[in-house]
Amino acid sequence: MMHQWGYEDHNGPDVWQDLFPLANGDRQSPINIITKDALYDPSLQPLLVDYDPHSAKVISNSGHTVAVEFDDGDDSSVVRGGPLMGNYRLRQLHFHWGPSDGHGSEHKVDGVDYAAELHIVHWNSEKFSSFVKAACAPDGLAVLGVFLKVGEPNRYIEKITDTFGAIRSKGKQSPFTNFDPSCLLPASMDFWTYPGSLTVPPLLESVVWTVLKDPISISCEQLAMFRSLLSTKETAGIESCCMTTNHRPVQPLKNRKVRASFL
Repeated sequence: MMHQWGYEDHNGPDVWQDLFPLANGDRQSPINIITKDALYDPSLQPLLVDYDPHSAKVISNSGHTVAVEFDDGDDSSVVRGGPLMGNYRLRQLHFHWGPSDGHGSEHKVDGVDYAAELHIVHWNSEKFSSFVKAACAPDGLAVLGVFLKVGEPNRYIEKITDTFGAIRSKGKQSPFTNFDPSCLLPASMDFWTYPGSLTVPPLLESVVWTVLKDPISISCEQLAMFRSLLSTKETAGIESCCMTTNHRPVQPLKNRKVRASFL
């Protein structure tokens, strides 16, 4: 039995279903977005983000990714519009990447992936009293997916990588304040949307996905810094392992439809 999930052969996505039966569910993520099959939906509203930089609290290394946590005690930082009904409070952002500079995003577009992917996680505070309750409901969570492509250094991502010395190993965290995640969004807010799931265990099928069409840039050197983070604690006598990859392969679309906000 797998004692802890991860991204290695013995505990990676290929065996997640041993502990998490939802891995074979009907609305799993990520997916391969086939652009010609995406349905333009003129009823989709513009996607609106309203984030308070002061809601940023800490940055941490979970051993699976690097994440920034936000204060979600009120509606000071929310996303609305797009496919969403009402406000969804900002909870967290994290990244997924791969072992090479060109292949590491979770979602693909027409079979092509990007170097990495940012997920900005929100929960439906109008219907539910907590993130935990929202995470168990079909429309409880809203995640914005942003592709990262290799290019120029990103000065906003640099604010994140500058903390990596303090969170190099699993379980480490550091204060991280005065950060507005909207700086990590592309200029165009055109998007695809579909009903899906968390891409990490327990793989709950509670996510309204909004995947932005245009990528943002990240340099090879910045990507290398993500891959240099440790998935293990720094313990004497135990070999340290780097987080060289942490993305889940695409899952079957099954009977779902992908809608587009643009022609």
